[in-house]
Amino acid sequence: MTTCWHSRKRDISTYQEVLFSNLEEYERLARMISDMLFLAKAEHGLCLPNLQPVKLDQEVQALFEFYDALAAEKGMRLASSGKATIQGDALMLRRALSNLLSNALRYAKPGTDIHVVIVQQASSTIITIQNEGPTISKDQQQRIFDRFYRTDASRRRTDEGAGLGLAITKSIVEAHGGCIEVDSEREKTTFKIKLFKQAS
Repeated sequence: MTTCWHSRKRDISTYQEVLFSNLEEYERLARMISDMLFLAKAEHGLCLPNLQPVKLDQEVQALFEFYDALAAEKGMRLASSGKATIQGDALMLRRALSNLLSNALRYAKPGTDIHVVIVQQASSTIITIQNEGPTISKDQQQRIFDRFYRTDASRRRTDEGAGLGLAITKSIVEAHGGCIEVDSEREKTTFKIKLFKQAS
């Protein structure tokens, strides 16, 4: 006995949805592969070939413009204060800050503010990014910068990535001779980057 399977007709909009879905999955996999290659290079020490003066406040404002529509959609406000200029790789630093802002937007409560504060000191520059949202436990804070690590279900979202963004941010910060830490309590989460002034 032969069974014939007849595909049902689909309209153009259905095919478009399938194509867009496949494209999104392809882009997600491409980003993950790119991120894994970046981290593989970082294991052998990232080189910073394009060291130049970077105005951190301008980088933050550029990212605010990029994320403005997403923030508005969630009823959030992006606020910044302070300014500083450091020697660094502008593209890498923007990527690190973008990862933190994206993370803040993903987990912040709708209708709240995300604050970026830049403080330039004599021997270092401090950048903090704070959002209101689910608290990260102390145990999770110890592992949050590990590659592929994602926190518990209360902080997960359907658009969550592969868990590489914070690992990449840590690698970029360390390549610039700095350090990064997270503090989360009473539904406020703060990521703090400290970049030390390099001797000339």
